[in-house]
Amino acid sequence: MRSPLTVHWTAQPAAIFPPSEHSGFILSGVQLASLPDAQLVARCRVGDEDAWRELVARFSRYVYAISSQAYRLGPEDAEEVFQEVFARTYQHLDKLRDDEAIRPWIGQLTRRLCIDHLRSSSREEIVDPESLPGGTDEAMATIDESFAVHEAMAELSENCREILDRFFARDESYQTIGAALEIPSGTIASRISRCLARLREIFEGRNPGAGASS
Repeated sequence: MRSPLTVHWTAQPAAIFPPSEHSGFILSGVQLASLPDAQLVARCRVGDEDAWRELVARFSRYVYAISSQAYRLGPEDAEEVFQEVFARTYQHLDKLRDDEAIRPWIGQLTRRLCIDHLRSSSREEIVDPESLPGGTDEAMATIDESFAVHEAMAELSENCREILDRFFARDESYQTIGAALEIPSGTIASRISRCLARLREIFEGRNPGAGASS
């Protein structure tokens, strides 16, 4: 059966799922974005259109990262895999046994489709995916860890996210951060330490094996 979906990883996922008469009570986009994966999947199972849109939005970068970074697909090929991943997710969500495992389930589906795409291609520049520099397993591990940290960051308070982003991503000094946030620069180091401790707590709570290996 042909999927009713047509999605694009660069586009806003609007009006891509068929309507349902049994979507239950309505949640705003902000509320859906804050739902844990399992609760979001549960709403998808009952035909909640907005939940489906949020699912695509939540995992679109993950799917595209696997296609373009782990398997080195070009933009057009990555787009084809992206379309197929979410079409199959829509069609076969009932096969997911554990709603909390939606991300690894989508990740494994993406891997299989990338390999199928490479094997079916006749272009000479395509090589065995397992022979790519660094190996796909290593690339997948990096991608999974990056997205796990991103998910943990989303659970931090807004103040913690702001401070960590300014210090680590923007490379701002304590003085610059203090001035921007109107807090004493002498307290920045302790605030960063507390935020990192909280981030680690959240990360290890979501990934029980992470603490033992560090």
